[in-house]
Amino acid sequence: MLAPHLGDDRVFGRMNGLTIEDWFDPKELIRMREDVIAAAKRGTVFVIGSGAALLAPECDALVYADMARWEIQLRYRRFEMGNLGCDNKEASFAEKYKCGFFAEWRAADRLKKHLLPVVDFLLDTNDARAPKMICGDTFRKALAHVARRPFRVVPYFDPGPWGGHWMEEVCDLPKDSPNHAWCFDCVPEENSLLLGYGKQRIEVPAVDLVFAHPRELLGDAVHARFGTEFPIRFDFLDTMGGGNLSLQVHPLTEFIQDRFGMHYTQDESYYLLDAAPGAVVYLGLKEGIDRAKMSRDLHAAQTEGGEFPTDEYVNQFPAQPHDHFLIPAGTIHCSGKDSMVLEISATPYIFTFKLWDWGRLGLDGQPRPIHIEHGLANIQWDRTTAWTRKNLVNSVEPVAAGDGWREEVTGLHEREFIETRRHWFTGTVPHNTHGGVNVLNLVQGEEALVESPSGAFEPYVVHYAETFIVPAAVGEFTIRPHGAAIGTECATIKAFVRTEPGA
Repeated sequence: MLAPHLGDDRVFGRMNGLTIEDWFDPKELIRMREDVIAAAKRGTVFVIGSGAALLAPECDALVYADMARWEIQLRYRRFEMGNLGCDNKEASFAEKYKCGFFAEWRAADRLKKHLLPVVDFLLDTNDARAPKMICGDTFRKALAHVARRPFRVVPYFDPGPWGGHWMEEVCDLPKDSPNHAWCFDCVPEENSLLLGYGKQRIEVPAVDLVFAHPRELLGDAVHARFGTEFPIRFDFLDTMGGGNLSLQVHPLTEFIQDRFGMHYTQDESYYLLDAAPGAVVYLGLKEGIDRAKMSRDLHAAQTEGGEFPTDEYVNQFPAQPHDHFLIPAGTIHCSGKDSMVLEISATPYIFTFKLWDWGRLGLDGQPRPIHIEHGLANIQWDRTTAWTRKNLVNSVEPVAAGDGWREEVTGLHEREFIETRRHWFTGTVPHNTHGGVNVLNLVQGEEALVESPSGAFEPYVVHYAETFIVPAAVGEFTIRPHGAAIGTECATIKAFVRTEPGA
């Protein structure tokens, strides 16, 4: 059933319209429903398992057992969990993740959208030793509350072959991993929400909020364009004391549509939170390169185990804190070592074509997947040194100022649907969502306070390098230095979806 959608590639499958019903034999589904009805006449019946609601659509009490995707991935890695309907606990993480991403998670979410408005209880199963349950109405009230105030999702940190150690210090992480390469700090498909009920904390997938309140969270224009998908992604790439990211390129829109069934692609940018002396970003091609020779050198490095002469083909731009490098799809790029990148991008993050990975292995001791042909088919060969420097490196323009603050446009490129604005401030900065979701990060300053001029939400404190989401329904809000940051200059970077040209 899954083969046409998953194919033979180690990483990529194709988006599809599978539903949980597709995992059930239609005749057996009817028979099992009849068995449930017959058994219920004799006494109490419990139906437990994935898709249980399909077997008992007229149940007296419906419990939805929920789990964040980061926890699913950890159970994949520990060989505690296989894929739905598959006896494959011992399969590789990559195989299980691919099946989850392209098939079962999408199908499960289609069912979840129908069930969340009617479930009688929500069961938090992220901690297998301590599941926690709340009633459905209480859960829904919490989501309605979150949809109208600033909030953060629970960050998810993960090691990688190029990972560094900046986040260990700044984010006070345990030193029980070889490094910390990634942090998903605003990827609702991956992250979770903590809902507080007195001393109790219930953890649910952040995507539940997107499904339950898309118009309040995203705004009408963004919802109309993206449906119940959160289109803006903030994450961290830490190479401080680590290595270069893989040399890569993201697919053009028509390529990702035709090959993988996604309707938009991963345009992105690198905002430098920190950088050591000598740090660089690899971005765009050098002038006058030989395309055929570059292709031969990439293939030779992959098949013969040699080095790819990156410096011969790809620009290196010096990287300093607060530099902003724009990376529209089709642009060859990667962050170099000794940098701390806040990556601001569109959300389809799995679609990265690695061209060269510096001859290293993954943390599992296996070669990392390389997709040279896909990459060569998407590289925009006219994005060479002069064009890249003019269009993609620190394209900063001042646009507004007030008492104790100034605002700059820092991108993104005209081919990208995300706009970014940077505010420097010692006083109170006025903001307005203008009917669309805002995602911000405090990129300078120890602490800031987010407030509602009308008192619509309680004042919200954010700290350095924390990403926070302001739902479209919030409208007007302000940000000012707080705590130890009072008297110092702070800065935020804000991203939102462009709804009008030049907005």
